[in-house]
Parts: sequence; C-alpha cells; structure tokens
Amino acid sequence: MVKLDPIQAATQFIAEQFPNCQGAVLGGSVVRGEATETSDLDIVIFDESLQSSFRESLTAFGWPIEIFVHNLFSYRYFFEMDCKDAIPTMPRMVSEGIVIKDEGIIQSIKQEAIALLSHGPEKWSDETIIEKRYFITDVLDDFIGSKIRAEEIFIANTLANLVHEFVLRINGHWIGSSKWIVRALKIYDEKFAQEFVDAFDKFYQSGEKDNIIAIVDKVLEPYGGRLFDGFLLGEKIFNR
Repeated sequence: MVKLDPIQAATQFIAEQFPNCQGAVLGGSVVRGEATETSDLDIVIFDESLQSSFRESLTAFGWPIEIFVHNLFSYRYFFEMDCKDAIPTMPRMVSEGIVIKDEGIIQSIKQEAIALLSHGPEKWSDETIIEKRYFITDVLDDFIGSKIRAEEIFIANTLANLVHEFVLRINGHWIGSSKWIVRALKIYDEKFAQEFVDAFDKFYQSGEKDNIIAIVDKVLEPYGGRLFDGFLLGEKIFNR
C-alpha cells in the first residue's frame, strides 16, 4: 500500500475510525522532522464517550500507527504520571502535536501540557541527591573494577542511565529513555551531550574507561563527589 503523507494519513484515520471524537493531535517524530524509515504515527485522541483510556498499535494507510485514546479527563492522569517519572511523553506529544481534529477542546489541553513542561520536573531533595551519588558511585566502582568485557558493557549502560538522570534532574530538566537520553541531554547542553556520547562511544569501541570516569567525577564533584563511606539508608533502631 502507498504510504500517504503523515497528516493526510492521520486525518483519514480519524475520519474513519474515530469520527465522533472531540479532538485529535498528531505528535512524535514526524512532527519534529525526525522521522526515519521505521517511524510510526503517534496520534492522541480525545473522545468524551470513552469510559477508560487505552493504547493500541495497528497499521493503516501505509503507516504503523500508535493511538493513545482518552476521554476528556483521563489524559490528566497520564500527564501527571509522566511528569512524576520526569519523562513527559504525553505532555510533549500533545504540546507539539499538529491538530487533526478539534471541536473546541485542544487548545486548553495543549496549554495544560505546555504549563507542565515549562514547570519542569519536581526538584530533588538533599536526601535524594545523596542516594543518587551513592548509587552512581557503586556502579562506577563496579565499572572500574570489572575485567570481564561482557559485564562491563552492561555496567556502562546502567552508568549512562544513572548519570544522565543525575545531570538533568539536578539542573531541573526532563530526562529521557532510549533515544531520548541523547535528545534530553542536547536540550540541556549540546557540548556536554557530545562529551557524554563520545566518552561512551570510545569505551564501546576500544574499552577505554578514562573518559567515562572523568565525566562521572565531573558531574558528582559539585555535590560532594563519590560517596560510599558513611552512607546510610533508613534508620538504625535496635531492640534492647
């Protein structure tokens, strides 16, 4: 089947499958100009007759399509959950989305999404920062000490996730997962993002760890550096 233009495909899909919905937006990579050969259409649909939200994947008009279907209230729960996790997938899709259908509801929902994104994630407490320093230190020690290549690869993956989270959350930015790790870092600081990618790329190609270790220390240093000795999680309470 011939692949239609994404907006045309989304418009026809809504007209055929959700003709009575109150609104729909097309989001995702096709809207941002980042689509690849395997990209799908992400469509958020608002239908007041729906009793509960659902997500479905299907193929139509030559496109893989993912739909996120909500009534006029349920979407707020997913906005809140995404923001709590600091990965604002739904708010981002809605805020940047192209309007496919609107019966007077989309603008206010977009404003809700934009306000949440502008506010940023919840600020970490001092206790959380201490915990994160400890867990990063623990993984870094494993990384430095490991001599088994297969294990080093996956330790590095864990370290990349933890450090990216620390850098972004400590600076009030949203985090990412998968490809959005790099995108989120670029939104924060393109120079740092490139240093980060280069350090891990060098390790994966040659096994060289020094650049990763240097970046981790650089990130932790303003907040007290590595942490092991003296870390306590919970309370020491003894029965006597």
